[in-house]
Amino acid sequence: MINTQKISTGSLDLDKFLSNGYETDVITTLYGPGGSGKSNLCIIVATFQARRGKKVIFIDTEGGFSSDRFKQIHQGTREEIERDLQNIFLLKPTSFKEQQKAFEQMLLHVKKESISLIIIDSIAMLYRLELSEAIGTKESEKISKVNRKLANQLRALNEIARKQGIPIIITNQVYSTFIQNQEDGDTERQVSMVGGDLLKYWSKCLIELKNYYGKRKLILKKHRSLPIKELMFEIVETGIRKRGLF
Repeated sequence: MINTQKISTGSLDLDKFLSNGYETDVITTLYGPGGSGKSNLCIIVATFQARRGKKVIFIDTEGGFSSDRFKQIHQGTREEIERDLQNIFLLKPTSFKEQQKAFEQMLLHVKKESISLIIIDSIAMLYRLELSEAIGTKESEKISKVNRKLANQLRALNEIARKQGIPIIITNQVYSTFIQNQEDGDTERQVSMVGGDLLKYWSKCLIELKNYYGKRKLILKKHRSLPIKELMFEIVETGIRKRGLF
C-alpha cells in the first residue's frame, strides 16, 4: 500500500476533515463565490509553511493576499513575521498574458529553489476576461488559443505535483445558470465552476465553499480516498475553526 504524503492545511479542524491535510502530488481546487473563504484558506496554509522556513509560490490574480491577514494568522513577533514573509514569492498578474509570464517565473523558481507549496488564487479570473474578449471577436481560433493556454497551465501544474511532490492549491470562481424543470416548470439555479470540465479533469481534489449570510460551509466533492462530506466553519483571527449547524 502506498502512503500518500500530505501537508497540514494550517487548521487542526480542516486537517482532521481531510485526514491529515492536502495531498502533495495532486491539484486541489477550492471553488465558490466571493466571500466564501477561498483566499483565507490559501493564506492560512501559506502562513503555516512560511513559519516553518519553507518556500511558497503565491500567484495572486485577484489581490486576495493580505500581509495584515498573514500577520494575524502568524501570531509571531514583528521580526519573525518579517522573516517568514520572505519565504513567500508573491506574483500579482493583472492580465492573462501576465499570468502566463507568472507561470514562467514559477517554473524558474521551482528549478532553482526548494518549493514546498504553489498557490494560484484564482486560476480562472483573468482567463475568463481573456475568453470574453476572444468570444467578442467571434474568432474560433482566438477562443481555442485562450483555452489551450489554460490547459497548458494546468498540465504544467499537474506535472509539478506528480513528479516533484509539490502540493498545488488553486482557487476558482463560480457562475450561476437557471434551468427550467420540464416536469413542473419550476426554474432551478445551478452553480458551476468557471472552466468547467477542464478544471474538474486536472483536479483530483475538489472542495466547494459556500457562504450563506456569514455561515460558511465547505463540501468535499471529489477525493481519491475520502467520501463526499461537509464541514461548517467560521473565519477567526488565527485562521478558521469548526462551527455548528449551517
